[in-house]
Amino acid sequence: MAKTSSPAVEIEVDDRVVRVTNPERVYFPARGETKLDLVEYYLSVGDGIVNALRERPCMMHRFPTGVSGEKVHQKRVPHGAPPWLETVRVHFPRYDRTADELCVTELAQVVWAVQMSTVEFHPWNSRRADTEKPDEWRIDLDPMPDCDFATVRRAAHRCHEVLDELGITGYPKTSGGNGLHVYVRVEPTLGFKDVRRAAWAFAREVERRSPEDVTTTWWRKDRDPAKLFVDYNQNARDHTIASAYSVRGNPHGTVSTPITWDEVDDVEPQDLTIATVPERYQRLGDLHAGIDDVSHTLDTLLEWAERDEREGEPPPEAEQA
Repeated sequence: MAKTSSPAVEIEVDDRVVRVTNPERVYFPARGETKLDLVEYYLSVGDGIVNALRERPCMMHRFPTGVSGEKVHQKRVPHGAPPWLETVRVHFPRYDRTADELCVTELAQVVWAVQMSTVEFHPWNSRRADTEKPDEWRIDLDPMPDCDFATVRRAAHRCHEVLDELGITGYPKTSGGNGLHVYVRVEPTLGFKDVRRAAWAFAREVERRSPEDVTTTWWRKDRDPAKLFVDYNQNARDHTIASAYSVRGNPHGTVSTPITWDEVDDVEPQDLTIATVPERYQRLGDLHAGIDDVSHTLDTLLEWAERDEREGEPPPEAEQA
């Protein structure tokens, strides 16, 4: 068994040096990967993780003693961070407070966050230039407890069908858990409320086409436990999900991994871990590398939302932070 305390190591990342303490501390007990293994994983997918986080406010999910221990949701960058660390100030209306959150612009900042025991990176769907205007629409395919992965696959294909009809390019990835995510770049002209309305309208359309598999029922207690929930609320302000290439805080160190649409029928999310994704990344590169090439409008989806609202079915109010 690895020691819980071990001599620090210095990691060179471009022109930065990050000192990593307790590098031999076991973070993932299933195979015994350590804090240093986690650093080396993020270095191996460097361009991909930076592309996924670039210029976005980012919540850090920290596990100071490894994933079997306490989990800390940290929004504020602590005092004593290096001067080259980038941040962005965001406001939380419910508490009338602000926080200077991590804002990744280079790989050394990711390694610094891992040194601070960060395992998961949860960025906003907006960027530092205007944090109130999202440029990313997130389709979260969230299976209920009795929903099998075959249902998730069918729902993903239905989403792809609707996106194609809309002329919109979606970029799928595993969640690192039991679901799938699809990301879409959108023009940063709308606020969170309208992006969420568009996401709700899309989810409703997917539900109409696959009522046997999909639900948009708001309250969890009212959902069929064998169905998949298209969680449009992940587009509400300050709601975040694990980024592409983020490791998840479980014993196996699964990774939220970009995939192609052709892989949906064959992918086994539990096989995509910090032990396997580096080789895949070296072989395939960043499958989300082109995500910024084209941005879409949500005009048609907002028209669908207006139609459904006229018929007496407004989206539930979002839970805001």
